[in-house]
Amino acid sequence: MRPIIVLTISALSATSAFADDRSLITTQMQEMADALVPGDAAVWEKNLDANVIYAEEDDTYKGKADALKELKPLPKGLGGTIKIELLSYHQEGDLAVALFRQNETEHYFAQTIYAKYLTSTTWKRREAGWKLIAAQTLAERTDPPAITLPASRLEQYVGTYQLKDSDPRLTLKLVDGKLIGTRSGGKPAPWNAEASDVFFIAGDPRIRKIFQHDASGKVTGFVERRESWDIVWVKTG
Repeated sequence: MRPIIVLTISALSATSAFADDRSLITTQMQEMADALVPGDAAVWEKNLDANVIYAEEDDTYKGKADALKELKPLPKGLGGTIKIELLSYHQEGDLAVALFRQNETEHYFAQTIYAKYLTSTTWKRREAGWKLIAAQTLAERTDPPAITLPASRLEQYVGTYQLKDSDPRLTLKLVDGKLIGTRSGGKPAPWNAEASDVFFIAGDPRIRKIFQHDASGKVTGFVERRESWDIVWVKTG
């Protein structure tokens, strides 16, 4: 026999209500994004809870008053749009958590650049409607453009490298005109040049490999830069 599924009227109503709330919150989030370029603080005033905690991608966090102070029309020469994409949503009663991707197209003095941000939001239903009580925005990192360096230039990087005062080793080889790095026990990975002496691995844009030279120009090693921190590798062979 086929299982019989029974949905009560109250369950159906709750499901429908949650769908409506999801749509409403997404609309409010898009309205807030649309208000950034003209600096329409009234839209944010309406949607932010009085006790909101807002953490931004520039490592700052603020409450409602400080967030509203920052909302001003963009200066001449700057503009763009942000399109909101709902990635995940969960609701329990009067509390909802929504994860959005913000797809930004920015016009910067007649040039166009693009960016994506992940924004995790928490909403509370008040008497006046859904209010944003917490949000955290992270910039999604992307790989930089790669350049092509001649094999004669890449040859200087070939060799064995070791972490300072430690055992892990890394070898760099030139294979079909590409620099390939293999760390002890790891898989080979192409190193892409971002600039002369600066390399990155696709899919890992947080880290740069920056080669160092002595007074004669000989490669002595490289630093593995993670944001503002350097891990030193010394060339041993």
